[in-house]
Amino acid sequence: MQHCDVLIVGGGPAGSSCAWGLRQRGFDVVVLDRAAFPRDKICAGWITPQICESLEIDAADYQKTRTLQPITGFAVERAGDAQARVDFAEVVSYGIRRCEFDHYLLERCGAALRLEEPLLDVQREAGRFVANGELSARFLVGAGGHFCPVARGLGIRPGEGEPTTVVAREVEFEMSLGQQTTCTTRPNLPELVFERDLKGFGWVVRKGDWLNVGIGRQDQVAFPAQVDRFLDWLAARGRIPGGTPRRLQGHAYLLYGEAPRPLAHDGVLLVGDAAGLAYGHSGEGIRPAVESGLLAARAVGNEKNPEDAARAYQLSVVQRFGIRHGRKRPGLTDRLPARWRGPVAGRCLAMPWFARKVVVGRWFLHRATPPLRPEEAA
Repeated sequence: MQHCDVLIVGGGPAGSSCAWGLRQRGFDVVVLDRAAFPRDKICAGWITPQICESLEIDAADYQKTRTLQPITGFAVERAGDAQARVDFAEVVSYGIRRCEFDHYLLERCGAALRLEEPLLDVQREAGRFVANGELSARFLVGAGGHFCPVARGLGIRPGEGEPTTVVAREVEFEMSLGQQTTCTTRPNLPELVFERDLKGFGWVVRKGDWLNVGIGRQDQVAFPAQVDRFLDWLAARGRIPGGTPRRLQGHAYLLYGEAPRPLAHDGVLLVGDAAGLAYGHSGEGIRPAVESGLLAARAVGNEKNPEDAARAYQLSVVQRFGIRHGRKRPGLTDRLPARWRGPVAGRCLAMPWFARKVVVGRWFLHRATPPLRPEEAA
């Protein structure tokens, strides 16, 4: 039997950030993941400077062997309406490839890694968690994403009694020289395209020689057809180069304000998408994953009693991300008559000040929220 202080199930940004925070405090940590790393993880993929500060990432060192595309703004529009280009004239984010970023975080976290090993069973024995009959830990952290097996152990069944899950499909590919020449998306200005019905948005993100194209929606009715229409729309306007692959990968997640999932219970803590922590307006999940992982590490480090740690973690998440209502709240135009919503939203999204202050600054980058500094998570 292998013993450790904390077992983390899931080696993505949430799990590796939690492991890194715990190792900084001297805890014995094991990370269990069914995948081999580096793994093929497709994501629009941008991280803010706040993430780099929270995790003490040296950008200059990171980009020596990995993709780190400086982003100074975004182009914003409602499909078919005028586009607003927002450029802050400074780096406000970085485009990354998740296969590289996740592997980097996992390698540097300092935990013992048990990869290509799924969680098959968890039992509670003498106040400890025993995983797969051979790995014993005092605390258990679920960081396995939307379908996390630890979350399932708390009685969560994705889709049952939960609000509409966001579903997304995207593709990331290395462009040929010809495709790089014809690609109109500027590397420093990713494009965000809100759909006409405002139930989702698509994106085109260029990361050096790599291009990521995708779309996410809460309305899952005929979603594959929606994806095809979006790609056709982009292609017809020359927004993506010829030969862009049509075989997209998918994933799912919950938005923080709507997710009814518990955050913790008696020594079990859920972080990242396992707890449904993606930002409400943008669906961005990397920063909430990192910060929740660090907050979980702080709770475990400061509280010896598992129940106290669970309570401390829940309180810290609410303080950081706000009260979670467990239901969909009215959006920008939801209170307007249906026939007015589209035109009003289209005009707002085309206004440079609204795109800059609200859409990009508040919804997507959370520029007003300072980074969770390492000492604050200590």
